[in-house]
Amino acid sequence: MEDSNSLEILESEMESMDLRSQESSNQVELDSDLPPEKEVITDDWRDAINKVVPAVVVLQTTACRSFDTELPSSGSATGFVVDKNRGIILTNRHVVKPGPVVAQAIFVNNEEIPVYPIYRDPVHDFGFFRYNPSEIQFHKYEEIPLAPEAASVGLEIRVIGNDSCEKVSILAGTLARLDRNAPTYRRDGYNDFNTFYMQAASGTKCGSSGSPVIDKQGRAVALNAGGSVSSSSAFYLHLERVVRALTFLQKSKDACKNKWEEVSIPRGTLQVTFLHKGFDETRRLGLPKETEQMVRQASAPGETGMLVVDSVVPCGPADRQLESGDVLVHVNGEVTTQFLKLEALLDDNVDKKIELQIERGGTSLTFSIVVQDLHSITPDHFLEVSGAVIHSLSYQQARNFCFQCGLVYVSNPGYMLSRAGIPRHAIIKKFADDEISQLEDVISVLSKLCRGDRVPLEYISYKDRHRRKSALVTIDRHECSNVTQGLNSQSSLLNSESTPAEGTDQANNQELTHDIMITEAGYEHISEEAHSREECDVETNKQQVQENLSSDEIAAADLSLPEIGEMKLETQECVVEPTLVTMEVNVPPSCLLDGIHSVHSSGTGVVVHHSEDMGLVAIDKNTVQTSACDVMLSFAAFPIEIPGEVVFLHPVYNYALVAYDPSALGAVGASMVRAAELLPVPALCRGDPIYLIGAINMEVIELDTDFGNAFTGVLCNEHGKVQALWGSFSNKPKSCNTTSKDHQFVRGVPIYMISQVLDKIISGANGPALLINGVKRSMPLVRTLEAELYSRLLSKARSFGLGDEWIQRLVKKDPMRRQVLRVKENACQALENCVDSDGKLKITICRQGAEVDLLVGTDIRDGNGTMRALSWCGCLVQDPHPAVRALGFLPGEGHGVYAAMWSYGSPAERYFLGAVIWIVHVNGKPTPDLDAFANVVKGLRYDEFVRVKTINLDGKPHVLTLKQDLHYWPTWELRFDPNTATWRRETIKALDCNNE
Repeated sequence: MEDSNSLEILESEMESMDLRSQESSNQVELDSDLPPEKEVITDDWRDAINKVVPAVVVLQTTACRSFDTELPSSGSATGFVVDKNRGIILTNRHVVKPGPVVAQAIFVNNEEIPVYPIYRDPVHDFGFFRYNPSEIQFHKYEEIPLAPEAASVGLEIRVIGNDSCEKVSILAGTLARLDRNAPTYRRDGYNDFNTFYMQAASGTKCGSSGSPVIDKQGRAVALNAGGSVSSSSAFYLHLERVVRALTFLQKSKDACKNKWEEVSIPRGTLQVTFLHKGFDETRRLGLPKETEQMVRQASAPGETGMLVVDSVVPCGPADRQLESGDVLVHVNGEVTTQFLKLEALLDDNVDKKIELQIERGGTSLTFSIVVQDLHSITPDHFLEVSGAVIHSLSYQQARNFCFQCGLVYVSNPGYMLSRAGIPRHAIIKKFADDEISQLEDVISVLSKLCRGDRVPLEYISYKDRHRRKSALVTIDRHECSNVTQGLNSQSSLLNSESTPAEGTDQANNQELTHDIMITEAGYEHISEEAHSREECDVETNKQQVQENLSSDEIAAADLSLPEIGEMKLETQECVVEPTLVTMEVNVPPSCLLDGIHSVHSSGTGVVVHHSEDMGLVAIDKNTVQTSACDVMLSFAAFPIEIPGEVVFLHPVYNYALVAYDPSALGAVGASMVRAAELLPVPALCRGDPIYLIGAINMEVIELDTDFGNAFTGVLCNEHGKVQALWGSFSNKPKSCNTTSKDHQFVRGVPIYMISQVLDKIISGANGPALLINGVKRSMPLVRTLEAELYSRLLSKARSFGLGDEWIQRLVKKDPMRRQVLRVKENACQALENCVDSDGKLKITICRQGAEVDLLVGTDIRDGNGTMRALSWCGCLVQDPHPAVRALGFLPGEGHGVYAAMWSYGSPAERYFLGAVIWIVHVNGKPTPDLDAFANVVKGLRYDEFVRVKTINLDGKPHVLTLKQDLHYWPTWELRFDPNTATWRRETIKALDCNNE
C-alpha cells in the first residue's frame, strides 16, 4: 500500500509556456547560492554524459484541441533519440498527447525540426515521435540504447533533460525502489496503471518529462515520468514494454525511408486494474496459507506479494466475474505475480480466451475471459461542433469515472453546450428525444437540425452519476461547423469530414417564472465619476450628513423618506412589472472583442418601446457588451422566452438597446407586454424618494441602501414612471488582459440619456441605416470628446488654481453639487487635426492657474461598436477600441492592429504572441490597419516561420517569430454587416489535410 504522499504527484511535468515561467527562471539564474550543474559530472560519468546529451531534445508541443484526458495547451518537455536512422524519439504519453498535437524538437545545438506522433500507448506513459534524420545538418549525435535489464536497487543514475525548462539539466540519484505502484495524478485525467514504477530522490521538476534515466554506460534504464510535489521523489517508467513497442515500429518496411505505414502493436486488456500488495495484505483478504506457500515457491526469489483486483470497468470483459479484492493466482495455468508477465500474456492473446484463477475470501474461483483489443476502446476520432469536442469515452476515463467504455463523452463543451450549462466530462444519454449510445447517434441528430433550433439534451456526470440532468441546447453553427476528425498516427494533421445539416427551422419556447422585488429607498446623490462616491448611512439624519460633508458640498436637501404604504407598493408593481425583462447573454469565445472578459452574463432590463413591428429593451452595457452575442429575453408580463438582437451600444454611456420581434410573443403575449413610461425630466435630485424594482463621463445615481451587486432593475417614482435604469458597471479595465476577479458595482443611469437615443430611433431622424426586425430605421449618431473626465469639488479645484470668479459662477450654476470637471486622461491627438469646423468644440479650461480657450475636435460614433476582427494563429486582432484609445497612446504613424485575445493550444500561445499589444509589422511589412494586416497574412506560406513586430502598452517594441497552423487555426474574418444586421465569419486562408 502506498502512503498518502503518493497522491501528491505532479499532474504533468510539462512546463506551461508562460512568460512568467521565463521570469522565474531568470531569477534562479541570478541566485549565486545554487550549486552549478557541472558538480554532478564526475570523471566516472563524463564520457556517458558527453555521449547522451547530444541525443536529448527539448520538445515543444501544442495540444490543439481538447481530447480525452487533455485540454488544449502548449508546453515544453524532453525526449531522446532511440533510433537515429529511422528518426524515432522516445518520450512520455502525456507529452505525445492522446489527441491532435503539433510539436518540434530542439537539439542541444539549437537546430529545430518538426516531429510527428507515431505511437502513444493507451495505458502506459510512453510514446514516440518521428522526424526526418536528413533535416539534421550540423549536429552529430548517437542514439541512446535502452537497457531495462540494467535497472536495480542501488544503481547510481543521472536524469538528463529539460528540467525546469533549462534545456539541459543533469540530476543525480540512486534507484531506491523498482516495485512502486503507479503514481496517481488526477481523478479526472491521465493515470498510468497495471505496471510498476521505479523511485529515486532525484528531485525532477516541470519540463523533465520524457528524460532518459541513464547509467554510467550511457544506457537508458528507465524513462522519467512524474514526481511528488511534497518531496524530492521522482518516478520512472520501466522500459520492457517500451522496447517491445519500439521493435514493432522498427519492423515497418518503409521506416528507413521516412515513409511510415501504420504499425499495429498488439495490446490486450480485461478492463481491470490490479495493484501489487504484500503477502500480509493478501492473507487479510483471505488468501490461504498453502496458496501463499505455493506462490512463493513458484515465483522468483524475493517475491513480496501478489496482484489484487482494484477495480473493474462496467460492461468490460471481466465485469460480473472479477471483483475488487480478488487475489490473482494463475493465468493460463502460470503463477502470475508481476505486472510484466500479466501484460505479456494479455498482449499475446488478443481476441482469445484466457483462464484466470483467483482467491476470493478464501474461495478459489476460475474464470474464462476473452481478452479485448485495447486499441478498440481507445478513441481515434472526434466530433467538433460550435467549439465542442465530443468523442467516445476512452478506457482511461471509463476507469476514472467507473463508466462503460464507448459512451458519448464531452471532452470540451465549447460554446454551444456550455451555453446550455453542460459541463466537461458529461456523458450524453439523450439528444432531441433520441437515445444516444455512440458518437454516430449525435452526428445523425445534428444532421437533422438547423441553426437556432432548441432541443432537449439529457446527460449524466461522474460527480452525480445517479441522476440524469436535462438542458435545452440551442443549435449553433456560426461558431464552428460540424466536423468529424480522425487521428492519423503518420501526421500531425487530422482527416476531416463535414457533417451536412438538414431540416427546417422551428421555435421552442421555454416558460420561466419571474419573481418581482420592489424595494423602497432614498435617492442619495449624483456623482460624475463612477468610482468615487460619498458614503451615507441610511439611519443618519440631515445634521449628521452635513457634518460629514465639506463646506462646498453642504446643500439644503431633505433626506428624510416619506411614508409609503402597501397600496403604493402594489401600484408600482402593477405599473412596472409588465415592462421588466430578464436577459441572458452569451458571447462566443471567438467574439471576445474589445477586452470582454466574460462569455456569460445576465441582468434585468426594461421595455422602453413596444409596438406591432418593434420592441426595444434598455439594459446596462456590462450585461450586453457587444452585438456579437446571443441574447434571450424572458418577460415578466408573459411566460415566454424569445431571442433578441443588440441594435445599439452607446459609445460612452453604460447602456445598450436590444430589439425583439413582438410577433414572437404571440397575440396574447404582445398584448400583455408594454413599454415603461419614461420620465426624463425633471432630473432626479438628492433627497427624492424613489423605488427600486427588478429581478466613464456619465452621471450615475447612488442609493442610500445597498442591495448588492447582483440586483438590477429600474428606479421609478410613486406613479411607476421610470426615472433611471439601475444597472451593472464594471471597473475592470478593458484595455488590459488580466485574470483577476472581475469587480462590478451597480448604479443608476438617468433615463434622459436613454430617451435621447430612443426618440431618434423611433422618429426616424437622418442617419446611417439601422435594421430592426427587417425594417430600416435611423442609427443615432453620438458626438464624443476624446477625453476622460471626472468630477472635483470646488474646494479641491481651488488648490489647482481655479479662480474665485469661476468658483462663484459654478456655485450659481449648480448650488447642490458644487463641482467642476477635470481631465483625467486625454486620448489620442488624432482629433486635433479635425478640419470640420462644425466638429470643433469651444471649451474654456484652467491650466496652471491661467484661463485658456480651446477649439477641440470631437468624434462621431454610431451604436454598432466594433464591427470587424481577424483571427490569425489563434489571436483575435482588431482596430483599437475606445478603451485602448483612451490610454492616450497609439504606436507610431498609422498605428497598428490591436491583439485583443489569444486561444489555448494555438500558435499565439505557443510562441508567446500574447494579447494587449499592437502588431505593427509582419515580415517587415507594416500593418497599420486590418486591411493591410489581412493582405499581408494572405500571402504567407503555411510552412514558413513569420517575423512579427509588436509594441506593448508601454511603447516597448518586441520582435518574435512564429509558425502558422492553418489546419487547426485557419485565418478568418469576423465582420458585422449593417445591411443585414448579421455577423458573418469568412475563412481567409486554411489548410485542408485531405488535399495534402
